[in-house]
Amino acid sequence: MRLCGGFGRAGALLGAFFLVSTLSACFAPAPQSQPREYSLGAAGSGHTGAPAARAPAKADRATPLSGSAAFAATAGDVVYFEGDSSELSAEAKATLQRQVQWLKRHPGYRILVEGHADEWGTQQHNLMLGAERAVAVKIYLETNGLRAIPIPTVSYGKERLVANCPALSCRAQNRRVRTVVTPPLAMR
Repeated sequence: MRLCGGFGRAGALLGAFFLVSTLSACFAPAPQSQPREYSLGAAGSGHTGAPAARAPAKADRATPLSGSAAFAATAGDVVYFEGDSSELSAEAKATLQRQVQWLKRHPGYRILVEGHADEWGTQQHNLMLGAERAVAVKIYLETNGLRAIPIPTVSYGKERLVANCPALSCRAQNRRVRTVVTPPLAMR
């Protein structure tokens, strides 16, 4: 049976294609909002020492802080590293010790350790360096009392710069690990 001058079969195929593509878009899995997790067996080595850790932000006394804002203000949520290094400085260890104490006082919070690098170097190298830094922080947190909670790590490499300028001070701000806390489901 011939339809409309030979366009019947082509039209039917084209219609089926659009129908399938529309349905596949509706039933496709939702894109993952969680970053890809990297895990390494051990933290890498590098130069010793690091820039001074930033002091935790002072809390406004008029409005009490809660959750991640309280964590950042009380314990500090970022530690910094020397260039091309994943070794924890004394300042970084002091910040991590405050994080351990805060998390012990606030059980149930979940954490994610994000590793970052500056913009110098290849993407692959910076992803690995960010992962090594995140694992170094994870190991420190676990060996200092946080073994009971899972601590996932992720590396963003040079993808999430906080400062982007040619000065060395900008690069130092990007060589960091950030500990992100989320409240338990019951508190949300």
